[in-house]
Amino acid sequence: MSTIDILLPTYRRPAALAVTLTSLIAQTYRDFRIVISDQTEDSNPTATGEVQAVLRVLRAHGHTVEIHKHLPRRGIAEQRQFLLEQANAPYSLFIDDDLILEPDVVEKMLVAIQEERCGFVGCAFIGLSHIDRVHPDKHNIEFWDSPVQPEVVRHHTPQWERWRLHNGANIYHIQQKLGITSANPRKYRVTWVPACVMYDTAKLRELGGFNFWRELPPEHCGEDVLAQLRVMAVYGGCGILPSGVYHQELPTTISDRLIAADNVLNWGDIVFS
Repeated sequence: MSTIDILLPTYRRPAALAVTLTSLIAQTYRDFRIVISDQTEDSNPTATGEVQAVLRVLRAHGHTVEIHKHLPRRGIAEQRQFLLEQANAPYSLFIDDDLILEPDVVEKMLVAIQEERCGFVGCAFIGLSHIDRVHPDKHNIEFWDSPVQPEVVRHHTPQWERWRLHNGANIYHIQQKLGITSANPRKYRVTWVPACVMYDTAKLRELGGFNFWRELPPEHCGEDVLAQLRVMAVYGGCGILPSGVYHQELPTTISDRLIAADNVLNWGDIVFS
């Protein structure tokens, strides 16, 4: 059994998926398995030449890769829950299919979650098309200078505004301004972290994972927000700088974003009941 299961949902993105998988080849931490769940109805992105070429390299490097065709589509929360059910490693790293990871990202996340024994750690993605758009008013970051602790963050509070840290290239500008490097990483307080999050698998499952998908219509978003709010309230969670994760900045495959899980489900009562 590997230490980490990398859980990767995908939909209609063969080229982007190939890029994301390529960035896993040179990771400095190597004890991981990859599980891909594809929900493309009318084609098979994982069978394309570019994806198959990368998968052959990953397998040649000793990584197990599992591919599931998971249909019908019932929404992204159900897709993530399906992936979580495939996990058997102590840590589950959810990454989206449109990212680029620097080589030390997986190792950095594992070190952080083992140091803190918290519920999750995340590396927020950076949109480098925004590299020349600096917004100092969005750089109000709160570092964890003590061990990461459970924290309840609710809508319409000052703490909720931390989400703005992860817009555009804000995180990149902060780490550049403060001279934060992989040799001396920093942990910081979050509302949630998008797209690249490592969970303690047992802790996420204990709090229900993404089983709330049954309470949502198929078209929804915010499933990662809700799951992280639950985990953070009981076990704590944090972001890590430098991030080392970059967004391919493709159009979203979830076009209907009117229903956000964290808005329509009363997560606080669920956690503390």
